[in-house]
Amino acid sequence: MVVLDFSIVNVALPSIETELRMPGDAVQWIVTGYAISFGGLLILGGRAADLFGRRRMFVAGLVAFALASLAGGLAQDQVLLIAARVVQGAGAAIVAPAALSLITTSFAEGPERTRAIGLYGAVSSVGFVSGQVLGGMLVQFTSWRAVFLVNVPVGLIAAALSPAILGPAKARARAGAAVAARAARRLDVRGAILITAAVTLLVLAVSQGAVLGWTSPLVIAAIVVAALTTAGFGLAELRHPEPLIRPSLLRRRSLRDGTSLTFLLGLWNGGEMLVMSLYLQQVLHESPLFTGLAIAPQGVVGFVMGVTGPRIAGRIGVRRLLVLTAAACAIGFGVLTRLPSAGYSPVLLVVTLIGFGTAGTALGATVLASRGVADAEQGVVGGMINTSRQIGAAVGAALLPAVAEAVSGGSGVDGDRAAMLTAGLAALAATAIAWRAAHRLAPARTTI
Repeated sequence: MVVLDFSIVNVALPSIETELRMPGDAVQWIVTGYAISFGGLLILGGRAADLFGRRRMFVAGLVAFALASLAGGLAQDQVLLIAARVVQGAGAAIVAPAALSLITTSFAEGPERTRAIGLYGAVSSVGFVSGQVLGGMLVQFTSWRAVFLVNVPVGLIAAALSPAILGPAKARARAGAAVAARAARRLDVRGAILITAAVTLLVLAVSQGAVLGWTSPLVIAAIVVAALTTAGFGLAELRHPEPLIRPSLLRRRSLRDGTSLTFLLGLWNGGEMLVMSLYLQQVLHESPLFTGLAIAPQGVVGFVMGVTGPRIAGRIGVRRLLVLTAAACAIGFGVLTRLPSAGYSPVLLVVTLIGFGTAGTALGATVLASRGVADAEQGVVGGMINTSRQIGAAVGAALLPAVAEAVSGGSGVDGDRAAMLTAGLAALAATAIAWRAAHRLAPARTTI
Protein backbone atom coordinates (compact mmCIF):
# COMPACT_ATOMS: atom_id res chain seq x y z
CA MET A 1 0.00 0.00 0.00
CA VAL A 2 2.77 2.44 0.94
CA VAL A 3 4.93 1.72 -2.13
CA LEU A 4 1.95 1.57 -4.49
CA ASP A 5 0.85 5.06 -3.45
CA PHE A 6 3.90 6.59 -5.14
CA SER A 7 2.65 5.68 -8.61
CA ILE A 8 -1.09 5.14 -8.28
CA VAL A 9 -1.76 8.87 -7.90
CA ASN A 10 0.26 9.84 -11.00
CA VAL A 11 -2.41 8.49 -13.34
CA ALA A 12 -5.09 10.50 -11.54
CA LEU A 13 -3.33 13.89 -11.73
CA PRO A 14 -5.04 15.13 -14.95
CA SER A 15 -8.49 14.31 -13.53
CA ILE A 16 -7.65 15.97 -10.21
CA GLU A 17 -6.39 19.08 -12.00
CA THR A 18 -9.60 19.36 -13.99
CA GLU A 19 -12.11 18.69 -11.21
CA LEU A 20 -10.47 20.82 -8.52
CA ARG A 21 -9.34 23.46 -11.05
CA MET A 22 -5.78 23.31 -9.79
CA PRO A 23 -2.98 25.24 -11.52
CA GLY A 24 -0.14 23.15 -12.91
CA ASP A 25 2.39 24.26 -10.30
CA ALA A 26 0.01 23.15 -7.53
CA VAL A 27 -0.74 19.73 -9.03
CA GLN A 28 2.86 18.57 -8.79
CA TRP A 29 2.73 19.18 -5.03
CA ILE A 30 0.33 16.24 -4.77
CA VAL A 31 3.36 14.07 -5.60
CA THR A 32 6.06 16.26 -4.04
CA GLY A 33 4.26 16.70 -0.71
CA TYR A 34 4.08 12.94 -0.22
CA ALA A 35 7.70 12.42 -1.26
CA ILE A 36 9.04 15.14 1.06
CA SER A 37 7.25 14.03 4.21
CA PHE A 38 7.91 10.35 3.51
CA GLY A 39 11.61 10.76 2.77
CA GLY A 40 12.18 13.37 5.47
CA LEU A 41 10.62 11.46 8.36
CA LEU A 42 11.86 7.91 7.69
CA ILE A 43 14.87 7.95 10.02
CA LEU A 44 12.84 9.53 12.81
CA GLY A 45 10.09 6.97 12.21
CA GLY A 46 12.61 4.15 12.43
CA ARG A 47 14.06 5.44 15.68
CA ALA A 48 10.56 5.86 17.14
CA ALA A 49 9.91 2.19 16.33
CA ASP A 50 13.06 1.22 18.26
CA LEU A 51 12.13 3.33 21.27
CA PHE A 52 8.37 3.00 21.55
CA GLY A 53 7.68 -0.40 20.03
CA ARG A 54 7.68 -1.56 16.41
CA ARG A 55 4.19 -3.03 16.42
CA ARG A 56 2.75 -0.01 18.18
CA MET A 57 4.29 2.42 15.66
CA PHE A 58 3.36 0.15 12.75
CA VAL A 59 -0.33 0.26 13.76
CA ALA A 60 -0.21 4.01 14.44
CA GLY A 61 1.30 4.63 11.01
CA LEU A 62 -1.32 2.48 9.30
CA VAL A 63 -4.16 4.35 10.99
CA ALA A 64 -2.65 7.74 10.12
CA PHE A 65 -2.14 6.64 6.50
CA ALA A 66 -5.71 5.34 6.19
CA LEU A 67 -7.30 8.45 7.72
CA ALA A 68 -5.19 10.74 5.52
CA SER A 69 -6.28 8.69 2.50
CA LEU A 70 -9.90 9.19 3.52
CA ALA A 71 -9.35 12.95 3.81
CA GLY A 72 -7.69 13.00 0.39
CA GLY A 73 -10.49 11.03 -1.22
CA LEU A 74 -13.11 13.42 0.18
CA ALA A 75 -11.13 16.63 -0.44
CA GLN A 76 -13.01 19.42 -2.17
CA ASP A 77 -10.10 21.83 -2.58
CA GLN A 78 -6.38 21.67 -3.34
CA VAL A 79 -5.22 22.76 0.14
CA LEU A 80 -6.89 19.84 1.91
CA LEU A 81 -5.75 17.39 -0.75
CA ILE A 82 -2.09 18.43 -0.54
CA ALA A 83 -2.24 18.46 3.27
CA ALA A 84 -3.70 14.94 3.20
CA ARG A 85 -0.83 13.80 0.98
CA VAL A 86 1.71 15.25 3.43
CA VAL A 87 0.08 13.35 6.31
CA GLN A 88 -0.03 10.21 4.13
CA GLY A 89 3.73 10.53 3.66
CA ALA A 90 4.24 10.91 7.41
CA GLY A 91 2.18 7.77 8.06
CA ALA A 92 4.19 5.90 5.44
CA ALA A 93 7.43 7.06 7.09
CA ILE A 94 6.27 5.37 10.30
CA VAL A 95 5.01 2.18 8.64
CA ALA A 96 7.95 1.42 6.32
CA PRO A 97 10.86 1.23 8.83
CA ALA A 98 8.63 -0.38 11.49
CA ALA A 99 7.61 -3.10 9.03
CA LEU A 100 11.18 -3.83 7.97
CA SER A 101 12.49 -3.87 11.56
CA LEU A 102 9.63 -6.19 12.60
CA ILE A 103 10.96 -8.63 10.01
CA THR A 104 14.67 -8.26 10.82
CA THR A 105 14.08 -8.69 14.56
CA SER A 106 11.61 -11.57 14.20
CA PHE A 107 13.89 -13.80 12.12
CA ALA A 108 17.40 -14.91 13.02
CA GLU A 109 20.20 -13.49 10.90
CA GLY A 110 21.04 -15.88 8.09
CA PRO A 111 18.95 -17.85 5.58
CA GLU A 112 15.72 -17.44 7.59
CA ARG A 113 15.93 -13.65 7.63
CA THR A 114 17.03 -13.59 3.98
CA ARG A 115 13.89 -15.50 2.98
CA ALA A 116 11.70 -13.12 4.98
CA ILE A 117 13.33 -10.06 3.41
CA GLY A 118 12.89 -11.69 0.01
CA LEU A 119 9.13 -11.95 0.54
CA TYR A 120 9.06 -8.36 1.78
CA GLY A 121 10.83 -7.24 -1.39
CA ALA A 122 8.59 -9.38 -3.58
CA VAL A 123 5.50 -7.57 -2.37
CA SER A 124 7.22 -4.19 -2.72
CA SER A 125 8.14 -4.98 -6.35
CA VAL A 126 4.53 -5.71 -7.21
CA GLY A 127 3.30 -2.61 -5.41
CA PHE A 128 5.78 -0.29 -7.11
CA VAL A 129 4.82 -1.17 -10.69
CA SER A 130 1.16 -2.02 -10.21
CA GLY A 131 0.20 1.48 -9.11
CA GLN A 132 -0.12 2.74 -12.67
CA VAL A 133 -2.25 -0.25 -13.70
CA LEU A 134 -4.59 -0.02 -10.71
CA GLY A 135 -4.67 3.77 -10.90
CA GLY A 136 -5.57 3.66 -14.58
CA MET A 137 -8.39 1.20 -13.96
CA LEU A 138 -9.81 3.14 -11.00
CA VAL A 139 -9.69 6.49 -12.77
CA GLN A 140 -11.09 5.08 -16.02
CA PHE A 141 -14.00 3.17 -14.48
CA THR A 142 -14.76 5.17 -11.30
CA SER A 143 -13.16 8.46 -10.16
CA TRP A 144 -9.79 9.86 -9.15
CA ARG A 145 -11.05 9.76 -5.56
CA ALA A 146 -10.91 5.96 -5.65
CA VAL A 147 -7.09 6.00 -5.76
CA PHE A 148 -7.19 7.46 -2.24
CA LEU A 149 -10.25 5.71 -0.84
CA VAL A 150 -8.92 2.24 -1.79
CA ASN A 151 -6.31 2.62 0.98
CA VAL A 152 -8.87 3.14 3.75
CA PRO A 153 -10.21 -0.41 4.21
CA VAL A 154 -6.79 -1.95 3.56
CA GLY A 155 -5.05 0.22 6.16
CA LEU A 156 -7.72 -0.09 8.84
CA ILE A 157 -8.10 -3.86 8.43
CA ALA A 158 -4.32 -4.32 8.60
CA ALA A 159 -4.16 -2.16 11.73
CA ALA A 160 -6.98 -4.14 13.36
CA LEU A 161 -5.34 -7.51 12.61
CA SER A 162 -1.79 -6.51 13.58
CA PRO A 163 -2.08 -6.95 17.39
CA ALA A 164 -3.27 -10.53 16.94
CA ILE A 165 -0.84 -11.48 14.17
CA LEU A 166 2.43 -9.75 15.08
CA GLY A 167 3.86 -11.93 17.82
CA PRO A 168 2.52 -14.51 20.30
CA ALA A 169 1.49 -13.57 23.83
CA LYS A 170 4.84 -14.32 25.48
CA ALA A 171 6.72 -12.38 22.86
CA ARG A 172 4.34 -9.47 23.37
CA ALA A 173 4.94 -9.52 27.12
CA ARG A 174 8.70 -9.46 26.64
CA ALA A 175 8.36 -6.77 23.99
CA GLY A 176 6.24 -4.65 26.35
CA ALA A 177 8.94 -4.72 29.02
CA ALA A 178 11.58 -3.85 26.45
CA VAL A 179 9.45 -1.00 25.12
CA ALA A 180 9.13 0.48 28.61
CA ALA A 181 12.89 0.31 29.11
CA ARG A 182 13.65 1.84 25.72
CA ALA A 183 11.07 4.59 26.07
CA ALA A 184 12.71 5.60 29.34
CA ARG A 185 15.80 6.61 27.41
CA ARG A 186 16.26 10.19 26.41
CA LEU A 187 15.09 10.78 22.84
CA ASP A 188 17.59 12.69 20.70
CA VAL A 189 15.18 15.51 19.81
CA ARG A 190 17.83 17.81 18.37
CA GLY A 191 19.26 15.08 16.17
CA ALA A 192 15.76 14.08 15.04
CA ILE A 193 14.91 17.66 14.02
CA LEU A 194 18.22 18.19 12.21
CA ILE A 195 18.23 14.95 10.18
CA THR A 196 14.55 15.34 9.33
CA ALA A 197 15.17 18.90 8.13
CA ALA A 198 18.25 17.85 6.14
CA VAL A 199 16.53 15.00 4.30
CA THR A 200 13.36 17.04 3.76
CA LEU A 201 15.31 19.94 2.24
CA LEU A 202 17.34 17.57 0.07
CA VAL A 203 14.22 15.87 -1.30
CA LEU A 204 12.65 19.31 -1.83
CA ALA A 205 15.69 20.52 -3.77
CA VAL A 206 15.85 17.44 -5.97
CA SER A 207 12.12 17.34 -6.68
CA GLN A 208 11.95 21.06 -7.50
CA GLY A 209 15.22 21.26 -9.43
CA ALA A 210 13.65 19.88 -12.61
CA VAL A 211 10.61 22.15 -12.20
CA LEU A 212 12.15 25.49 -11.18
CA GLY A 213 15.65 24.97 -12.57
CA TRP A 214 18.79 23.98 -10.71
CA THR A 215 19.90 27.61 -10.41
CA SER A 216 16.63 28.66 -8.77
CA PRO A 217 17.23 30.52 -5.47
CA LEU A 218 14.84 28.10 -3.70
CA VAL A 219 16.73 25.04 -4.92
CA ILE A 220 20.17 26.48 -4.12
CA ALA A 221 19.02 27.62 -0.67
CA ALA A 222 17.54 24.20 0.07
CA ILE A 223 20.80 22.45 -0.88
CA VAL A 224 22.93 24.84 1.20
CA VAL A 225 20.71 24.60 4.29
CA ALA A 226 20.52 20.80 3.88
CA ALA A 227 24.33 20.63 3.92
CA LEU A 228 24.51 22.85 7.01
CA THR A 229 21.88 20.87 8.91
CA THR A 230 23.63 17.61 7.99
CA ALA A 231 26.86 18.97 9.46
CA GLY A 232 24.95 20.12 12.54
CA PHE A 233 23.42 16.66 12.87
CA GLY A 234 26.88 15.07 12.82
CA LEU A 235 28.09 17.33 15.63
CA ALA A 236 24.92 16.76 17.66
CA GLU A 237 25.29 12.98 17.41
CA LEU A 238 28.85 13.11 18.77
CA ARG A 239 27.67 14.95 21.88
CA HIS A 240 24.39 13.17 22.69
CA PRO A 241 24.49 10.23 25.17
CA GLU A 242 21.74 8.40 23.23
CA PRO A 243 22.16 9.62 19.63
CA LEU A 244 19.56 9.02 16.96
CA ILE A 245 22.25 7.27 14.89
CA ARG A 246 25.35 6.11 16.74
CA PRO A 247 28.55 7.14 14.92
CA SER A 248 29.84 3.58 15.32
CA LEU A 249 26.81 2.40 13.32
CA LEU A 250 27.86 4.58 10.41
CA ARG A 251 31.32 3.03 10.51
CA ARG A 252 29.91 -0.39 9.59
CA ARG A 253 31.01 -1.15 6.04
CA SER A 254 28.10 -3.48 5.41
CA LEU A 255 25.63 -0.71 6.31
CA ARG A 256 27.43 1.84 4.15
CA ASP A 257 27.56 -0.56 1.21
CA GLY A 258 23.91 -1.54 1.65
CA THR A 259 22.61 2.03 1.79
CA SER A 260 24.82 3.08 -1.15
CA LEU A 261 23.44 0.23 -3.25
CA THR A 262 19.89 1.10 -2.18
CA PHE A 263 20.41 4.73 -3.19
CA LEU A 264 21.67 3.72 -6.64
CA LEU A 265 18.85 1.24 -7.28
CA GLY A 266 16.35 3.90 -6.19
CA LEU A 267 17.93 6.26 -8.71
CA TRP A 268 17.75 3.91 -11.69
CA ASN A 269 14.38 2.44 -10.72
CA GLY A 270 12.60 5.74 -10.01
CA GLY A 271 13.98 7.39 -13.14
CA GLU A 272 13.51 4.40 -15.45
CA MET A 273 9.85 3.94 -14.51
CA LEU A 274 9.08 7.57 -15.31
CA VAL A 275 11.07 7.76 -18.55
CA MET A 276 9.69 4.45 -19.84
CA SER A 277 6.17 5.66 -19.09
CA LEU A 278 6.78 8.82 -21.11
CA TYR A 279 8.49 6.86 -23.89
CA LEU A 280 5.57 4.46 -24.31
CA GLN A 281 3.03 7.29 -24.37
CA GLN A 282 4.86 10.07 -26.21
CA VAL A 283 6.98 8.07 -28.66
CA LEU A 284 4.93 4.90 -29.19
CA HIS A 285 1.61 6.73 -28.54
CA GLU A 286 0.17 4.12 -26.16
CA SER A 287 -2.58 4.79 -23.61
CA PRO A 288 -1.82 5.25 -19.89
CA LEU A 289 -3.52 1.94 -19.07
CA PHE A 290 -1.54 0.07 -21.73
CA THR A 291 1.62 1.74 -20.45
CA GLY A 292 0.95 0.44 -16.96
CA LEU A 293 0.29 -3.06 -18.32
CA ALA A 294 3.49 -2.93 -20.38
CA ILE A 295 5.56 -2.10 -17.30
CA ALA A 296 3.76 -4.66 -15.11
CA PRO A 297 6.01 -7.62 -16.12
CA GLN A 298 8.83 -5.85 -14.28
CA GLY A 299 6.87 -6.22 -11.06
CA VAL A 300 5.98 -9.85 -11.80
CA VAL A 301 9.64 -10.73 -12.33
CA GLY A 302 10.51 -8.74 -9.20
CA PHE A 303 8.02 -10.81 -7.21
CA VAL A 304 9.49 -14.07 -8.53
CA MET A 305 12.99 -12.82 -7.69
CA GLY A 306 11.90 -11.94 -4.16
CA VAL A 307 10.65 -15.50 -3.66
CA THR A 308 13.54 -17.33 -5.35
CA GLY A 309 16.34 -14.85 -4.58
CA PRO A 310 17.04 -16.19 -1.07
CA ARG A 311 17.57 -19.65 -2.54
CA ILE A 312 20.05 -18.23 -5.06
CA ALA A 313 21.77 -16.32 -2.26
CA GLY A 314 22.04 -19.56 -0.30
CA ARG A 315 23.97 -21.11 -3.18
CA ILE A 316 26.27 -18.28 -4.25
CA GLY A 317 26.17 -15.81 -1.33
CA VAL A 318 24.51 -12.43 -0.96
CA ARG A 319 27.48 -10.45 -2.24
CA ARG A 320 27.78 -12.50 -5.41
CA LEU A 321 24.03 -12.18 -5.86
CA LEU A 322 24.47 -8.41 -5.70
CA VAL A 323 27.16 -8.49 -8.39
CA LEU A 324 24.95 -10.65 -10.62
CA THR A 325 21.78 -8.57 -10.24
CA ALA A 326 23.39 -5.13 -10.48
CA ALA A 327 25.25 -6.30 -13.61
CA ALA A 328 21.95 -7.57 -15.06
CA CYS A 329 20.52 -4.07 -14.68
CA ALA A 330 23.58 -2.52 -16.30
CA ILE A 331 23.23 -4.89 -19.27
CA GLY A 332 19.51 -4.18 -19.53
CA PHE A 333 20.02 -0.43 -19.58
CA GLY A 334 22.80 -0.89 -22.10
CA VAL A 335 20.28 -2.52 -24.44
CA LEU A 336 17.76 0.27 -23.78
CA THR A 337 20.26 2.85 -25.04
CA ARG A 338 19.06 1.59 -28.44
CA LEU A 339 15.34 2.16 -27.77
CA PRO A 340 13.37 1.73 -31.02
CA SER A 341 11.15 4.49 -32.40
CA ALA A 342 8.48 1.88 -33.27
CA GLY A 343 7.59 -1.50 -31.77
CA TYR A 344 8.21 -2.54 -28.20
CA SER A 345 8.64 -6.34 -28.02
CA PRO A 346 12.40 -6.17 -27.31
CA VAL A 347 11.73 -3.42 -24.78
CA LEU A 348 9.35 -5.57 -22.75
CA LEU A 349 11.90 -8.39 -22.64
CA VAL A 350 14.66 -6.09 -21.42
CA VAL A 351 12.38 -4.47 -18.84
CA THR A 352 11.84 -7.88 -17.25
CA LEU A 353 15.63 -8.31 -17.01
CA ILE A 354 15.84 -4.98 -15.21
CA GLY A 355 13.03 -6.06 -12.90
CA PHE A 356 15.02 -9.19 -12.01
CA GLY A 357 18.13 -7.13 -11.32
CA THR A 358 16.40 -4.43 -9.31
CA ALA A 359 14.57 -6.88 -7.04
CA GLY A 360 17.73 -8.92 -6.46
CA THR A 361 19.76 -5.81 -5.65
CA ALA A 362 17.10 -4.63 -3.21
CA LEU A 363 17.11 -8.01 -1.47
CA GLY A 364 20.88 -8.24 -1.20
CA ALA A 365 21.34 -4.61 -0.13
CA THR A 366 18.75 -4.93 2.66
CA VAL A 367 20.32 -8.14 3.97
CA LEU A 368 23.77 -6.55 3.82
CA ALA A 369 22.74 -3.34 5.58
CA SER A 370 20.93 -5.09 8.45
CA ARG A 371 23.64 -7.72 9.07
CA GLY A 372 25.29 -7.64 12.47
CA VAL A 373 23.10 -4.78 13.77
CA ALA A 374 21.60 -5.18 17.25
CA ASP A 375 17.82 -5.54 17.47
CA ALA A 376 17.61 -2.25 19.37
CA GLU A 377 18.85 -0.41 16.27
CA GLN A 378 17.09 -2.31 13.49
CA GLY A 379 14.36 0.34 13.32
CA VAL A 380 16.75 3.19 12.60
CA VAL A 381 18.61 0.98 10.11
CA GLY A 382 15.28 0.30 8.40
CA GLY A 383 14.75 4.05 8.26
CA MET A 384 18.20 4.56 6.72
CA ILE A 385 17.59 1.87 4.09
CA ASN A 386 14.24 3.36 3.11
CA THR A 387 15.60 6.92 3.19
CA SER A 388 18.48 6.07 0.86
CA ARG A 389 16.05 4.49 -1.62
CA GLN A 390 13.60 7.40 -1.50
CA ILE A 391 16.34 9.99 -1.97
CA GLY A 392 17.69 7.90 -4.84
CA ALA A 393 14.22 7.70 -6.40
CA ALA A 394 13.80 11.47 -6.07
CA VAL A 395 17.18 12.04 -7.73
CA GLY A 396 16.38 9.57 -10.51
CA ALA A 397 12.91 11.00 -11.15
CA ALA A 398 14.48 14.46 -11.54
CA LEU A 399 17.76 13.50 -13.25
CA LEU A 400 16.70 11.05 -15.97
CA PRO A 401 13.87 13.17 -17.44
CA ALA A 402 16.19 16.20 -17.27
CA VAL A 403 18.78 14.29 -19.32
CA ALA A 404 16.10 13.30 -21.84
CA GLU A 405 14.89 16.91 -22.02
CA ALA A 406 18.41 18.28 -22.51
CA VAL A 407 19.20 15.86 -25.36
CA SER A 408 16.00 15.94 -27.38
CA GLY A 409 13.39 18.12 -25.75
CA GLY A 410 11.98 15.30 -23.61
CA SER A 411 9.88 13.66 -26.32
CA GLY A 412 12.45 12.11 -28.65
CA VAL A 413 14.01 8.70 -28.69
CA ASP A 414 17.54 10.11 -28.47
CA GLY A 415 16.77 11.77 -25.15
CA ASP A 416 15.21 8.62 -23.74
CA ARG A 417 18.27 6.65 -24.85
CA ALA A 418 20.53 9.12 -23.03
CA ALA A 419 18.40 8.73 -19.90
CA MET A 420 18.79 4.95 -20.08
CA LEU A 421 22.57 5.42 -20.39
CA THR A 422 22.50 7.48 -17.18
CA ALA A 423 20.57 4.73 -15.41
CA GLY A 424 23.09 2.20 -16.74
CA LEU A 425 25.98 4.17 -15.25
CA ALA A 426 24.24 4.03 -11.85
CA ALA A 427 23.87 0.25 -12.24
CA LEU A 428 27.57 -0.04 -13.17
CA ALA A 429 28.50 1.90 -10.02
CA ALA A 430 26.36 -0.52 -7.98
CA THR A 431 28.10 -3.45 -9.66
CA ALA A 432 31.48 -2.01 -8.68
CA ILE A 433 30.39 -1.57 -5.04
CA ALA A 434 29.05 -5.12 -4.92
CA TRP A 435 32.23 -6.49 -6.56
CA ARG A 436 34.41 -4.72 -4.01
CA ALA A 437 32.31 -6.04 -1.12
CA ALA A 438 32.38 -9.58 -2.51
CA HIS A 439 36.17 -9.60 -2.72
CA ARG A 440 36.87 -7.68 0.48
CA LEU A 441 34.94 -9.79 2.95
CA ALA A 442 34.49 -13.43 3.87
CA PRO A 443 33.77 -16.23 1.33
CA ALA A 444 30.32 -15.91 -0.21
CA ARG A 445 28.84 -19.13 1.17
CA THR A 446 29.36 -18.01 4.75
CA THR A 447 27.95 -14.50 4.40
CA ILE A 448 24.21 -15.00 4.51
